[in-house]
This record gives sequence, C-alpha cells and structure tokens, in this order.
Amino acid sequence: MRIVGVASDGLAAVLKAEELHPDVILLDVGLPKITGIEAARRIRKVAPQSKILFLSQQVDVVDVARVSLSDGYSYVVKSDADNELFPAVEAVMHGKKFVSRRLASPISPSMWTHKPPSSSAAKRLSRRPSCPSW
Repeated sequence: MRIVGVASDGLAAVLKAEELHPDVILLDVGLPKITGIEAARRIRKVAPQSKILFLSQQVDVVDVARVSLSDGYSYVVKSDADNELFPAVEAVMHGKKFVSRRLASPISPSMWTHKPPSSSAAKRLSRRPSCPSW
C-alpha cells in the first residue's frame, strides 16, 4: 500500500482523483470548499473505480447513516483509526463495507446494503391504532 496523493480540500480531492485514479480514497466528511460527501459524489463521476472510505471525527449516527447509506460508503471514526484504518482499507479494497465498531451497533447492517426489511420482519410488526387527524 502506498499514498499516491494528498488534497487539502474537497475540490482538490476531486481533481487528484481524476488525475490519479487511486484504488482507495480517504475523505474527511468536513472538508473545506466542498464537503467530503459532495467530493465523493463528484469523484464517483470522474474516477468510478476508486473506492471511497470516509475518515472523520464525527460520531453522530445520523451523519454516519447519511454518509454511509447515501452511496454505500464506508466510515472510520478518527479516534478509532489506529485500530480500524487498515482493516477498513482492506475491506474496501475487497469490495466490502466497513463502519467503525463504535458506530456499528446503532446502525443496522441491513442499512449498509440498502436492503428493505424482510417480509417476515414486517409480519412481526403489530398493528397500531390510527392517529387522529390534526
């Protein structure tokens, strides 16, 4: 594994990805100029074969779900990177998704793969009385 490029903001990351077509791209969600999320969307257009792994300080489950589920990205919390970064890169290189352990329990694995709940799960739901209209 080797580092082939570094970018200080989202726009620069898109340009580097277009130029270098790396196997894996690490992006911070909170990049300046354009967010890492927007940079990832643009990178998908200019370097579609590159795999994207978000590395961020954000531990908010809603933000992680939005990022991870938006296009099936993987996510590592920076404070866990010393233990999780290399396994995450390896997983992403092999076409698998990765979410930091700190976040994995609040986010259902079924959400990572964009699968709707199974019909058997839906059958187990109980009926609720309808709410009055306001």
